[in-house]
Amino acid sequence: MKHLVSFFLSLFDGLKSMPYLIVFLISMIPILELRGGILAASSFLCLDPIKSFIICIIGNIIPIPFILWFITPIFDRLKKTKFLSKVVHKVEKKANEKKDKIERLKYIGLFLFVGIPLPGTGAWTGSLIASLLDMDKKKSLIAATCGVILAGIIMIITSLVINKATGFCTL
Repeated sequence: MKHLVSFFLSLFDGLKSMPYLIVFLISMIPILELRGGILAASSFLCLDPIKSFIICIIGNIIPIPFILWFITPIFDRLKKTKFLSKVVHKVEKKANEKKDKIERLKYIGLFLFVGIPLPGTGAWTGSLIASLLDMDKKKSLIAATCGVILAGIIMIITSLVINKATGFCTL
């Protein structure tokens, strides 16, 4: 995660004067999401934790409705292309490998899957799985949004504790 965040920070080097925009954009990127945004804000950019928390949550929530409502038709269309069909099948396979974690508990499962910041979990994957399982989109949106907030709370507390213990980026 640290290396990915460093890589994306270098990509956004031209935006140095707008560090909160950088954090916002990182929070929207699959894989990194809110976890990467908070890591960038707290350990690399030394930004205000409360502002960063709010901006990361907003950035991570924005893709959720688009994934829930539009990913299935987009995937259906991409499956008809020769090159992208393989990519879509690979993404669906990865999501299907994790779907049992959500399928049993439905919306509470989705909330926990998104909210507990572990590798391979998050709003993007959780929303994709909810869409593939044809779960109610409004309930899934609420569950995933609450999960993002939980992940944000866990990550901001963790980063504050680590920064305090190491003396790095203490405000």
